[in-house]
Amino acid sequence: MAAPKVAVVGAGLVGLSTALCISEAFPSCPLSVLAEQFSPNTTGDVAAGMLIPHTYPGTPIHVQKQWFKETFAYLFAISNSAEASEAGIHLVSGWQVFKTPPKDEVPFWSDVVLGFRPMSAAELQKFPQHRWGQAFTTLKCDCPPYLLWLERRLRANGVQLRTSKVADLWELRRDYDVVVNCTGVGAQRLVGDRELLPTRGQVLQVHAPWLKHFIRDGDGSTYIYPGMHSVTLGGTREEGSWSLSPDPATTRDIFSRCCSLEPSLQRAEDVRVKVGLRPSRSAVRLQREVLSRGGAKLPVVHNYGHGAGGFSVHRGTAKEATRLVGECIAALRGSSCRAKL
Repeated sequence: MAAPKVAVVGAGLVGLSTALCISEAFPSCPLSVLAEQFSPNTTGDVAAGMLIPHTYPGTPIHVQKQWFKETFAYLFAISNSAEASEAGIHLVSGWQVFKTPPKDEVPFWSDVVLGFRPMSAAELQKFPQHRWGQAFTTLKCDCPPYLLWLERRLRANGVQLRTSKVADLWELRRDYDVVVNCTGVGAQRLVGDRELLPTRGQVLQVHAPWLKHFIRDGDGSTYIYPGMHSVTLGGTREEGSWSLSPDPATTRDIFSRCCSLEPSLQRAEDVRVKVGLRPSRSAVRLQREVLSRGGAKLPVVHNYGHGAGGFSVHRGTAKEATRLVGECIAALRGSSCRAKL
């Protein structure tokens, strides 16, 4: 049979990275990315892009660690290359501080980041409202440049990027043999996933070039993440909210909380506000499904529901989705061979 045609639906962080993995693993398969929105209008363009894992209650910890480890290794290699500035990826050191020590003082990802250790008493003097903390070096991704870098890599691999609104995955069966669903929060309507909910996130981007270290409150609700050209201040986690409109009261609250962690931010300039909807569920949906209508079939791979942790695991989940696509391709080829016998 001819090489199967594959469509990835969704052009956010997960869709583009999944498409890139597929194009690398199956270069002979024609591949298209279909999406209603591309960068700079995706959730990934709003993300803080800090590699500090979010925990998914419905996913085994060893699986989450593997996803994080693969993502960290991939981005670390880019940060060590000539493409680092173009891709927006760099190392950053800093602190995660707690008012009371957490139950798990050594998180599952501590041996993946660099130089993980408890904060010293001298370091904690910077944070008089906090009693305990962790110091480590991780990776920060400036998201819009990274998404554009992924798009360039895809085009170089011969992948077609098409602006298209997909209302029903089945409609793609006429042109494609395998479909990969990376639609994020859009999957709630597209495939009827009622477990999937939006978690609204509002962040600020400010000009504060003197800040070189990240600071994150232990529960993740307040954070300061220096990037290459601006500092991201956050944030909010508003479950069930679909609003993409910036809220002035929330902006003031975020700025106040971040200034309490780092008073020098009071002199920050050029405050910009961004809002995105994280696709949240208890576990990332990473699975094969075969859609059937009237005896016809369409293999589908789902890869969505990354919530607040998408950047930390995106390459790992993309590799797993690619493995599932490989299973679909093998099944199609097996069916074709049996049909010829």
